[in-house]
Amino acid sequence: MSCPICRKPTEAKFRPFCSKRCADIDLGRWMGGDYAIPSTDPEDMEKAAEAFEQWLNDPEAQKDKPH
Repeated sequence: MSCPICRKPTEAKFRPFCSKRCADIDLGRWMGGDYAIPSTDPEDMEKAAEAFEQWLNDPEAQKDKPH
């Protein structure tokens, strides 16, 4: 089995990764939304639109965002 991040052989301690570094990269991707599952559920879309609208109307919240 190879590491899904760098393709090196995995280490039992960090399986399915080869190292803590690759495990942390994967965790960062999860937390950053890179692995998000797209939804076509209208309720999910409505919630996302409401959250975005709230963010747009809150200048303080926008300061916390790096983008």
